[in-house]
Amino acid sequence: MSAVTAIEENPHLPAGPSVDPLGDPFLRTRFALPARPATFLRRERLVERLHRAPPTPLTMINGAAGAGKTLLAADWAAGLPGPVAWLTLDTAIQCPGMFWAHLLQALRTSGAPGADDIGAPADAGRVDHTLLTRLAAGLGGGERAVTVVLDEYDRVTTPEISEQLEFVLHHAGPGLRLVLVTRTEPLLPLHRYRAAGTMTEVRDAELAFTPEETVALLRLHGLRLSVAAATTLVDRTRGWAAGLRLCALAAQESPDPERYLKEFEAGHSTVADFLLAEVLKRQPPPTQDLLLRISVLDRFCGELVNALTGRADAGPILAGLHSENAFVEDLGHSWYRLHPLFREILRAHLRERCPGLEPELHLRAARWLRRSGSLADMLAHGAAAGDWDLTSDALVDDLAIGQLFTGVRSDDLAALFSGMGPEPDSPAAHLVRAARDLSRHDLDRGLTHLRRAEARLAEDQPGPAAARLSCALLETVAARLTGSPDHAERAARAARQAQREVPAPLLEKHPELPALLMTHLGSARLWAGNLDEARAALTTVTGGTAGAATALPREESLQLLALIDYLDGWPARAERQAVAASAGTERLDAFEPSGGELGRLVLAAVAVDRNELAEAQTLLDSAPPAAPRDPVTAAGRSLATARLLLARGRARAALAAAEPALGAEVASPWARGHAALVAAAAHLAEGRPEAVGEVLDQVAHEPPTCVVGAAGARLAAGQVDAALRLLDDIPAEGRTGPAVLVRAALLRAQAADAAGDGGAARDLLARALTQARRERLRRPFLEAGPWLRPYLGSGPLERLAAGWLVPGSAVSAEPAPLLVEELSGRERDVLLRLAQLMSTEDIAADLFVSVNTVKTHLKSVYRKLAVNRRHDAVRRARELDLL
Repeated sequence: MSAVTAIEENPHLPAGPSVDPLGDPFLRTRFALPARPATFLRRERLVERLHRAPPTPLTMINGAAGAGKTLLAADWAAGLPGPVAWLTLDTAIQCPGMFWAHLLQALRTSGAPGADDIGAPADAGRVDHTLLTRLAAGLGGGERAVTVVLDEYDRVTTPEISEQLEFVLHHAGPGLRLVLVTRTEPLLPLHRYRAAGTMTEVRDAELAFTPEETVALLRLHGLRLSVAAATTLVDRTRGWAAGLRLCALAAQESPDPERYLKEFEAGHSTVADFLLAEVLKRQPPPTQDLLLRISVLDRFCGELVNALTGRADAGPILAGLHSENAFVEDLGHSWYRLHPLFREILRAHLRERCPGLEPELHLRAARWLRRSGSLADMLAHGAAAGDWDLTSDALVDDLAIGQLFTGVRSDDLAALFSGMGPEPDSPAAHLVRAARDLSRHDLDRGLTHLRRAEARLAEDQPGPAAARLSCALLETVAARLTGSPDHAERAARAARQAQREVPAPLLEKHPELPALLMTHLGSARLWAGNLDEARAALTTVTGGTAGAATALPREESLQLLALIDYLDGWPARAERQAVAASAGTERLDAFEPSGGELGRLVLAAVAVDRNELAEAQTLLDSAPPAAPRDPVTAAGRSLATARLLLARGRARAALAAAEPALGAEVASPWARGHAALVAAAAHLAEGRPEAVGEVLDQVAHEPPTCVVGAAGARLAAGQVDAALRLLDDIPAEGRTGPAVLVRAALLRAQAADAAGDGGAARDLLARALTQARRERLRRPFLEAGPWLRPYLGSGPLERLAAGWLVPGSAVSAEPAPLLVEELSGRERDVLLRLAQLMSTEDIAADLFVSVNTVKTHLKSVYRKLAVNRRHDAVRRARELDLL
């Protein structure tokens, strides 16, 4: 149809195709490629993405308002060969006749071949199907494909237009490449194009700026920002193009641009003006109210939004907002969240429009979440609402009070409940306060709140099982911190009773609670000297299922087991347990572990026994003294420190270090015994053998390590018979650790030598050297005295001492290395790069594996080499000729 024909059909139109069906002139701006500003950043990855995509009939650039869709399309289209027809749609172009009249004008403006011969609709409300057929045929018959870009296609809401567009696109074939720039998915059969692979898509996630692109964009605005700082800005804006540009413009006016970009208030900025105008105010008033109310939520679903708004149709509205790219992000499974900046702005707007409503919304959210949602979210909203009874009850009823001690969420929970005042008087509120204080080792305040909780629970006998179980857990914590083993046993019995009344699924949801109970009970039993019972409790933790919830109690249990092994005289086994505890702290990046203080103290004590005094000092320095978490740790520090000081000949300092200031309700037999041994050694070193007997009377029936130490002190004091009687009480090999047996054999050999029985002395020394070599125990030989020299200087004993112990008191520079287990090929690869001082991330990149995989290999290498640090692993590997 020619222009003359169009005039004949509608004689009211002026001559020529320069007016639309309503008789208004075409606006040139609707057909012009948008100009790119001076600060425009060409993003090669997106342009190349469109250029390199196989030629498809349909391309869709779909993103939120201000995502950079239009400028990307214009930048790409400017470099395309052949005609490019550009049409920017608006609300005036809603009817089929108006739409096709403008599209045909865009084709004529672009110089598309044959566009002048197609004609134009005469009626603004309709278009003749013959015209669409002629258009499809004309495009399909052209020599070169014509690209048609429809910007702001989301403004087309008439289904008839989309049906007609699909008809033309289908029948034009390769002669038409249609590009839709839109905020929403168009009413086209997109599933067919996707299934056939004939559609190219660029969506919001791809449109988001990367930190590097953000740095480049800000540089165009005269601003310089590091990639790290840009990453923070990208996290806050989700890489939203308009937000970044508006922030850059505002920062140019700030005296401290970098600080502005880090700390700007989104609720009062040009960003807020943009989002309120382009997103919020484009919604109907009820939806605006919904968006304002959900701004108090981190994430939400339809039912939760219904609870906040009092409506019943939130689910479809949320799905619609997401499909419209209205800054509502889909998390999957019908859960959503708001864009961070949009949420900030909406919350500021909510406070201005509806002051006082926010706490009520938090309370509604907390009540709904308690019934059917996440506990963590419920606690956050309950605290924000200021309803501490509701919040405390939820934590206790869910058996989650143990999370204040596990490290995974302990800091978050402590911070959340720090806002709780003294007013809430429920048993749960007092239990939470007690847990918060005991987790910080504030015994006085913690016990005060715990007693109040018990009193309130007693008023409602028998009380909820979850509250009683939580109370029993806190009682074991208090018993451990106060050194009260009997109290811990009573609390454990109460816990077992309460556990029988708690639903099994609830117990299974919180494995940290029984793990914490057994860890604290095991520590209390260890303090009481009941080493076998302590080991039984602790191995239930280390033998259980590992996971984030039980990581910290598992680590502590391994450290306590390491101390038990050391006290039983098994240094190598103690070392392995301590190293395993240290390796366990590297499993999770989600929280800061306790740091393995007790484990390092055990390793220090083992290093002293091996006469690796510098290593022992390093380990002690790496576990600096602090307020002790419990008497066991304090006693462990005293033991390791005193033994190191004795090895260096500082008897008086060792005596002072052996008596820690403890607030324990009962004395620990092994702690008391080791303190007595240090005192006896100090008396002997200072020439007071007569004072030894009185000191050693305290350790006559203590663990074997103390007994053999007491025997050595009596032998040094000249009390040979008394020393031998003590040694006769030590259990035989198999039930006693090698450190005890080595010292016992050396003492018997010394007694035999003093009695003139050289043959017996040699046999006993051979036994001691054989056992000591496996454990690398040098200290017992150095402490034995000069009588050893003649025996170690010749014969079979010299060969047994060769390589790790030489005649006299000299010790080889390094211990004889031991390899627990052969390294795998991949572990050797990791070790080789470790020796090259490569970081964990560099090793991962070099081996093309994940960082977590490298950490797993490192943990295995440390275990097999019996070390717990990088430089020690490299040193041990060189000793073993692995490098």
